[in-house]
Amino acid sequence: LKDRFGIKRIVYSTYQAVSGAGVAGFNDLKDGINGVPPKKFPHPIAFNMLPHIDVFMDDGYTKEEWKMIVETRKILHDSSLRITATTVRVPVFYGHSESINVEFVQKCTRDDVVNALENFDGIVVMDDTKNNVYPTPLDAENRDEVFVGRIRLDDSVESGANLWVVADNIRKGAATNAVQIVELLIKNAMEA
Repeated sequence: LKDRFGIKRIVYSTYQAVSGAGVAGFNDLKDGINGVPPKKFPHPIAFNMLPHIDVFMDDGYTKEEWKMIVETRKILHDSSLRITATTVRVPVFYGHSESINVEFVQKCTRDDVVNALENFDGIVVMDDTKNNVYPTPLDAENRDEVFVGRIRLDDSVESGANLWVVADNIRKGAATNAVQIVELLIKNAMEA
């Protein structure tokens, strides 16, 4: 899609499971459900969300957010691509989720995006909102595939799309998933 439509901007928001923080993160959620104060996280994670993964940098971003930005630019071979990211730790044991917004230079249709996703190995499209079918961390548990749903055009810009992406973080990393989705959209557009 980059070559066919051009990419102006990418906005990521990740919702990452406590297992991404290791055993200590897992235990903070398990114990926190019973009111035990956290040891790993700066605030309770049980019944809570923390917009803070890794250390804060001087510019207000976290190291994890900058990692996503740098990796995406590297994979897309575009050091000037406008990207922003927010990473949130959520009270889920396994499974990272992401909201990805891509703004294109030229018009594309929802079908362009869906077709690109459906024709890529390792992607499972779960997108039937009329029947409440969309991916959740439970759908991805113990699976190698990346699940994508809530595929819709972004009417706030001339040409953009929103995706909801879920994967088992033990099998795939959060930043890698987001980059792979963008990479797959580009690859399929070039073949079209």
